[in-house]
Amino acid sequence: MPTGVHIREPREQLFDAAERVLLRDGPNALTSRAVTAEAGVAKGVLHRHFADFDAFLADLVLDRIARIDGQSAALRRSAGTGTVADNLTRALMDLFGPVAVAIVSLVIFRDELRARLRQARPTGVPLMTEAAAMIASYLAAERDLGRIPADADVDTLAPTLIGAAHLLYADRAAPTPETTTVRKVVTTVIPAAP
Repeated sequence: MPTGVHIREPREQLFDAAERVLLRDGPNALTSRAVTAEAGVAKGVLHRHFADFDAFLADLVLDRIARIDGQSAALRRSAGTGTVADNLTRALMDLFGPVAVAIVSLVIFRDELRARLRQARPTGVPLMTEAAAMIASYLAAERDLGRIPADADVDTLAPTLIGAAHLLYADRAAPTPETTTVRKVVTTVIPAAP
């Protein structure tokens, strides 16, 4: 690899490369060498921007968690429009894209990564905890609008829905669940969802 070549947005380039390796080869194959080779950069580039590989992985996960904020805002804006079941089905299908499922596997697979993430996110499984908060916020908005029962326990329904949906997507080798399958989970967990 040539030295002295300026790399635009090295963090994003490395994050994107890590995602490609993770999607193609799984968490076992994710090494600093695999990431830098995939990114087409010298290994030193990663270590110039991150203290070590687990710091890189923690930043990757935190960056991907930050993307949930945009999804959360869009889901909250959908409250009162369409149907609750359709809004939740779309949100879950967007949430559990291949990258998110692979990142959850990565977090579960690497003890040191989980330990580092606990410093920034002390409770729950990173990504899933934020996803549950996103769903709870949306359900609270729909409850306020009278579209789900006033006594709906959104703080219990949200993680239940996230857990049930995650089981549909957890097998990376299986085909992506059909919309009707995800919608069935939504209407089973939240039976009053129109």
